[in-house]
Amino acid sequence: MHYLYLAVVAAVVLGVAVGILFPDFGKSLAWLGTGFVNLIKMMISPIIFCTIVLGIGSVAKAAKVGKVGLMAIGYFLVMSTFALAIGLIVGNLLHPGSGLHLDPSSIAKAQEQASKGSEGTTDFVLGIIPTSLVSSFTEGSVLQTLLVALLAGFALQKMGDAGKPILRGIEHIQKLVFRILAMIMWAAPVGAFGAIAAVVGATGWNALKSLAVVMVGFYVTCALFVAIVLGAILWLGARISIFSLLRYLAREFILIVSTSSSESALPRLIAKMEHLGVSKPVVGITVPTGYSFNLDGTAIYLTMATLFIATAQGSPLSVGEQISLLVFMIIASKGAAGVSGAGLATLAGGLQSHRPDLVGGVGFILGIDRFMSEARAVTNFAGNAVATVVIGSWTREFDRSRAQRVLSGQDPFNETTLVDDHPAAEPEREPVKAGV
Repeated sequence: MHYLYLAVVAAVVLGVAVGILFPDFGKSLAWLGTGFVNLIKMMISPIIFCTIVLGIGSVAKAAKVGKVGLMAIGYFLVMSTFALAIGLIVGNLLHPGSGLHLDPSSIAKAQEQASKGSEGTTDFVLGIIPTSLVSSFTEGSVLQTLLVALLAGFALQKMGDAGKPILRGIEHIQKLVFRILAMIMWAAPVGAFGAIAAVVGATGWNALKSLAVVMVGFYVTCALFVAIVLGAILWLGARISIFSLLRYLAREFILIVSTSSSESALPRLIAKMEHLGVSKPVVGITVPTGYSFNLDGTAIYLTMATLFIATAQGSPLSVGEQISLLVFMIIASKGAAGVSGAGLATLAGGLQSHRPDLVGGVGFILGIDRFMSEARAVTNFAGNAVATVVIGSWTREFDRSRAQRVLSGQDPFNETTLVDDHPAAEPEREPVKAGV
């Protein structure tokens, strides 16, 4: 498995070279990256279903699951709002796009993105309900799979001993699914090569020069957000170093950068969080929910990109307009699932609803959106990993001693099966007072 990820790094470098030297050929390789991401997405629904059903079905009290869910939603709302505010602050300090005086030429494409991103709240809620009990597995919707899995988990919980054979069967299915995923991962170098070659071939390096300020500013902001904000939350909430956690997830970050999609690493995040010592119920609720509601990188991108587009077209937003857009983005960003391009659709949708005259400027940022998408995906992924550990610690469903062994390398992750057969994490208990 070490050689596999070295091959991914080599494939990324080779893809950049091919994209620069043979741009037309590089663009023709886009299907390789798309195919690999589709293979990963094919596995997401069954993995989420098995993880949540096993997690909830093995818990005796439904109130315990509800407590985790409410805590996760509250945490996600606070963190995404904070990330949106940081994007506004940095954007106002850097003034990205000043002096460019853009003449948007990609209005048609931007309008198409806006139509995709302008989903209303009612449509969003109704979209969570699948057409049938099994259609959530075929439509690829994380939230639909989450709903069905929650219902199945609570139903098995109510069945008691009669549901245990079903749970054992799902355990075997989960092992099969993760083994298939391990096989698919061997195609990662090919997918990474095709994805990188295509984007470099399509944009080249010249497209990045005039947009260097917003790109570098966004990357630096995301890095500081992860290191300082998420690092402080992780240390205060679980006494875990952010750098130890990032090192533990290094292979997943390589996969995300090469595919520009945090969903490509979602199944591995579930497996690694359980291996780290977070209990199955917490992992099963927090990780899938976080992929739709905890998009820190996307939140920073939305506000910074909005300010860039407005300033570059000589029509900067007033403070009131920025606050209004911030409130809108808090809601709209929750529907931007962690797939490549969703952030761009939400950005266009926000501009369409608040400042339609600026939507055309989205076409200019398309050239670097793919590169910014990588930083978005990495930050989203780091935020969800931190959230899972912190919520596990808050709910006393986190085995800290096991985490220390894992992070120190004493208990390595099983890269062959991606599934651990270790006992469930022992929750931390309050000390019993004498005489009670």
